[in-house]
Amino acid sequence: MKVAIIGAGAIGGYVGVKLALAGEDVTFIVRGANLAAIRAAGMKLVMKDGVEHVARNVQATNDYAAASAQDMVILATKAHQLGAVANDVPKLFGRDTVVVTMQNGIPYWYFHKHGGDFAGTLVHSVDPTGAISAQISAERVIGCVVYPATELVAPGVVQHIEGERFPVGELDGAVTDRVRRVAECFTNAGFKAPVLADVRAEIWLKLWGNLSFNPISALTRSTLSDICQCAPTRALVAAMMYEAQEVAHKLGITFRLSLEKRIAGAEKVGKHKTSMLQDIEAGRAPELDALLGSVMELGRLTKTATPHLDAVYALTYLLAKSVPADDPARR
Repeated sequence: MKVAIIGAGAIGGYVGVKLALAGEDVTFIVRGANLAAIRAAGMKLVMKDGVEHVARNVQATNDYAAASAQDMVILATKAHQLGAVANDVPKLFGRDTVVVTMQNGIPYWYFHKHGGDFAGTLVHSVDPTGAISAQISAERVIGCVVYPATELVAPGVVQHIEGERFPVGELDGAVTDRVRRVAECFTNAGFKAPVLADVRAEIWLKLWGNLSFNPISALTRSTLSDICQCAPTRALVAAMMYEAQEVAHKLGITFRLSLEKRIAGAEKVGKHKTSMLQDIEAGRAPELDALLGSVMELGRLTKTATPHLDAVYALTYLLAKSVPADDPARR
């Protein structure tokens, strides 16, 4: 399968190496230091046990048109970077190209085929002008939830910390041939990629932790276990998660884990720096609106109060102002 991965950061690099080693035809769409590193030495993946894998049989380019039509396009940039690449992504499309979205948070396509009163609603926090939706049609999208923890430790080098799950699903819950092909492709590469009947519920389960742990981690420079083992921050996490749960329930979402079990699961990951803390430390803009702003927006949409989310958003927004505008060229 021809697979283009837009972005070779922590997740894009991890997925790309595994797919390439499984025999898929992988092209990284990337710029800057990552582009130079991959062209010179391939993409390296260092597993948590220290074993190193290098995918040298990959292409790397910053020219979307030159990459030509793909079977699968994996969007592995941060949510706030999609707008900068949206106009170029269609250059990778053939008639049956599928787009696998790997962004954290509420995705731009959330209300496509959602049904009910909110069907077709634009999520302005992640797609302010509707340009992303216009260029990357939700009809092509296979939703994906990213559970692994990884870090980009140097250009062209990704460190795997834990996890291998990438559940996927059609936006309407159908089990189609194309979603089966995506799941099979990921499974052959060594990932766990079950096909979900409700991908939105799984997005909320992952987001439940991200919207709380990520900003608190960035604000306090603390790891997951640090936050969980400090009573005041653990209580703040629970308060934020409760507010998000109320929003989700009004949108028809049922969580398959209790709030306390979700917190306990994060604690078990240990002294892991969240992606938002990694971004702040590296001088990159955090994905604040996808993780927090979008849930606050859905809170207003469903007439749900989110005071704890609002307060943490305000503090993290001020922190983010100290970081230069993120450059997708580095991905």
